[in-house]
Amino acid sequence: MSDLMKVSSNPHIRSKVTTANIMLAVVIALLPATGFGIYNFGLDALVLILVTVATTVLTELVYEVAMHKKVTIGDFSAVVTGLLLALNLPPAAPWWIGVIGGIFAILVVKMLFGGLGQNFMNPALGARCFLLISYTSIMCNFDCDTYSGATPLASLKAGESVNILDMVIGKTGGTIGETSMIAIVIGACFLILLGVIDLKVPGSYIVTFVIFLILFGGHGFDPAFISAHLAGGGLMLGAFFMATDYVTRPVTKMGQYVYGILLGILTGIFRIYGPSAEGVSYAIILGNLLVPLIEKVTMPRMFGKGGERA
Repeated sequence: MSDLMKVSSNPHIRSKVTTANIMLAVVIALLPATGFGIYNFGLDALVLILVTVATTVLTELVYEVAMHKKVTIGDFSAVVTGLLLALNLPPAAPWWIGVIGGIFAILVVKMLFGGLGQNFMNPALGARCFLLISYTSIMCNFDCDTYSGATPLASLKAGESVNILDMVIGKTGGTIGETSMIAIVIGACFLILLGVIDLKVPGSYIVTFVIFLILFGGHGFDPAFISAHLAGGGLMLGAFFMATDYVTRPVTKMGQYVYGILLGILTGIFRIYGPSAEGVSYAIILGNLLVPLIEKVTMPRMFGKGGERA
């Protein structure tokens, strides 16, 4: 009987799903967008991806060895960070941009705040925003051997017509991993089927953004205008692969809906009223910073708490 009264520390129920399993699934889900990016932009894109991923992994390894911490590169989180960062870079960016961005993502955004699970913003997006501020001309230059001129979103913002089919397929300029809506959705469906992500955040994000476009986009309910905004830029990549980050999204169910709605509104504001044609990265970063407030408001009350006394 005494054995039955022993209580161990939590967690009492453990899942067989590990961080490494989840991160490996994300890497696999990103392969369609990665493969199409390499096909679309050529060898330069491949080199930039390899350099960026190698930098994030090596930075985490060197930091943990130097600080006498447990080496965690086997959980694939550094690979995911490097791959997401690379997919958010222009294909013609020099290789050292990937190095600087990879070091910033892992060292500053992730490791200096305690490592995986302690970072307050998505490391890949934090690094991209840092690069956008520090090397604006490089990060906004999408001219390459395959494409030249303005990106479809920039053309759309200027009032020009765009080829929506090319945007859906990915035969356009842009960052390495954002151009093919089909490839991104294939990877997202893979994660949804595995149960790694669900539609609470990306669904509320995309629906809110569409409603914002209808109300404030200046075109009313224009399917072509809405489709171009959904297929262009980093909306799909951000909604399914970065806004769903376990660490930087809310944990409460209601909080995830509020978070998605907030991202949709912020992205709409940045795209419609901002000077830039894009806005996904800054929207998600600002959303990350507001997650503690969202969780404070949406956290369910404990049973028996908060009621009036008799």
